[in-house]
Amino acid sequence: MSMVLIAIATLLTIAMIGAAWVTIRAKKVATAMLAAGLVSLFASVMFLFLAAPDVAMTEAAIGSGLTTFLFFFVLGRVRGGSDD
Repeated sequence: MSMVLIAIATLLTIAMIGAAWVTIRAKKVATAMLAAGLVSLFASVMFLFLAAPDVAMTEAAIGSGLTTFLFFFVLGRVRGGSDD
């Protein structure tokens, strides 16, 4: 692996750990859901750099897109549309 790829992978790993930490420590549910979607988005970028574009597209579409939307949809239905 080249040094550029190692540097990018390291930065993405640090960003994923940071977003996961925000997910765990968040006070509001909406913040935790957005951070969880961000972890999936960083994972999809990492898959792209690791030469797995099919996995990256699936992770971006399902992991960060659809799941985050579904979380917010259910949160709105459960709380009757009220905010945190």
